Amino acid sequence: MPKMKSNRSAAKRFRRTAGGKFKHAQAGKGHLLTKKTSGRKRRLRRSSVVSKSDQKRIELMLPV
Repeated sequence: MPKMKSNRSAAKRFRRTAGGKFKHAQAGKGHLLTKKTSGRKRRLRRSSVVSKSDQKRIELMLPV
């Protein structure tokens, strides 16, 4: 049986944590940054954890 392929677009967007959850970069940091406050832009730098409802879908896209 051939190897399973991971979804390459998902592999570029999500990283698995040691606990098995997935983290991703925040959206909204690409352009139109002049109207956003510095605090908001600073918060967008941090990564966040994928919601529990989306966890299963990302696990299917990224088999180990």
